[in-house]
Amino acid sequence: MSKKFIPGVISANDLREGHVVYMNDAGQWVLRLRDAAFLDDPVIAEMWLNIANAQTEKVVGAYLAPATLGPNGPEPAHFREAFRATGPSIELPHSNLARS
Repeated sequence: MSKKFIPGVISANDLREGHVVYMNDAGQWVLRLRDAAFLDDPVIAEMWLNIANAQTEKVVGAYLAPATLGPNGPEPAHFREAFRATGPSIELPHSNLARS
């Protein structure tokens, strides 16, 4: 029995900075969940996930994160994803986010 498909976004961790990143419609990595491509087709989602997993020089741990489509773009559908989308609970001094 196959697993039921749940719509979502491609999420991973930036290999250099460790930040949570999301893949947008252009195949680029973005920091904001609302800028991510919302994937509601299992075939397209698998294709984008394969592309993400091939980018081993940029990201690690790519997966399809459950999401819903809200008025401003994708929104987390699970507590774990809501927590990841808010960023780290502490800012490390070497982080690009800490310098911006």
